[in-house]
Amino acid sequence: MDDATLVRSRSLKQALADFVLDAEGELATALECYSAEQLARSPQSDQHQQALVIDRFVVEGTVGKQTPIDLFIAETSDLSKSDRQLLEGWKRSFVGLFAVTQKLPDGFELMNWLTAKPYSVKPNDPAALEEMQRLKLGEILLTQIAPITDKTWTFSAPWKAMGSLGKPKLAVAIGNFKQNYKESLYSDAPELLEEAWRSVERYHQDFLDFFGSDAITLPGYQLVKKITEFQEVLTKKQLAEAGIDESKSMADLAAEAGMDEAAIEEAAEAMGADAKAVSTMLKSKETAAKMVTPKIDLPPELKKAEAVTVLAHPRWGQVFLPTYTQLETVLQAEDWQSVPGAEKLIRKHLDDANTNAFVWHHLAATYPASLETVLRSVLERPTFDLQKDLDSLLEEHKKPLQPELPEIASVPLHLHDLFQEALKEVSKSKPKEKDGQKAKKGFQR
Repeated sequence: MDDATLVRSRSLKQALADFVLDAEGELATALECYSAEQLARSPQSDQHQQALVIDRFVVEGTVGKQTPIDLFIAETSDLSKSDRQLLEGWKRSFVGLFAVTQKLPDGFELMNWLTAKPYSVKPNDPAALEEMQRLKLGEILLTQIAPITDKTWTFSAPWKAMGSLGKPKLAVAIGNFKQNYKESLYSDAPELLEEAWRSVERYHQDFLDFFGSDAITLPGYQLVKKITEFQEVLTKKQLAEAGIDESKSMADLAAEAGMDEAAIEEAAEAMGADAKAVSTMLKSKETAAKMVTPKIDLPPELKKAEAVTVLAHPRWGQVFLPTYTQLETVLQAEDWQSVPGAEKLIRKHLDDANTNAFVWHHLAATYPASLETVLRSVLERPTFDLQKDLDSLLEEHKKPLQPELPEIASVPLHLHDLFQEALKEVSKSKPKEKDGQKAKKGFQR
């Protein structure tokens, strides 16, 4: 039964792809918009990423409240019951970064590196199976898989072999995956995704406990100091929860971890950290809290800004805005048009990706009447209704209405361990300086 279903999945998948590519009207428009959005996220996308877009759209795309799979089922009259079950199951397809853990006569055992979950995956094309025989144990694949039965999956998109990556390069590959395939980060592990979102909420509560508000405005140089203090508080809290004695010096902890001062300095520089600062802290016997506190380095425009506003949210995370007070000046003015550069400022923030939907909704809640008046004039839309039309306006300006998992979210333990082991490997393999030349920063190829 499995083999018959596997064979059928190939022709069914081709029929589904042809249906999407040949479509007109709303489905064609949805595909065009989805493709543009995905490729815009990664302007330097390779041919594999571009080819993968169609297969991702079949699963992730929507036309109104329906998916492309729903539309295909509704418009294809000769589907059998098993065909329909197979297609419904494909809604669980997902993109992943997989390691080959075992080679089978008709496929592979794979592990999704993002979630550590195993899968039995069989190509539904004999030619593809033959081509994939060259894959080695431990090799990393970037691809999308789809369920065939409760226990068997197949490749539902082009696959890209990335080689047998060492831990540093694998850590980089996972970082790139998180950037390019955010929707697929924990697709097969909703429990991990839920925990990641909970960590964002905990971080938000810690922010409120420290700053006393979900909206603060400070000069750039003061903000750097306050956020550094905040990170130190978080680090001490995490050390206490982990049962680590923060009274020990960093040198003591380094010795316990089997890493000497030189190794830590090399690792810090290789990872792009401030090696000089690490060295100074080691020699001065600072506490362990300093050792694990990340370097805070706001962009120059924020450091130099007269006033930086930070808006915090339990789902959106934190947004840093150097011109938020100028927006408030416009919206608080009796005659907003008397404020120099007001219209240019409004248009700038409509186009600025950092001024996301959360920021605009915050403005709408704080200054509803004046924001509606300003937008009616700037957009030349006299009937613009803030409550009814704001979301569609944000979508026009490519602003997602739902938050993506912020960078502050925690990661699964196995990924945390990988990143730590990658750091150690970099510290051991980083070449020494020769002839007065500094070694290149970053992971070495």
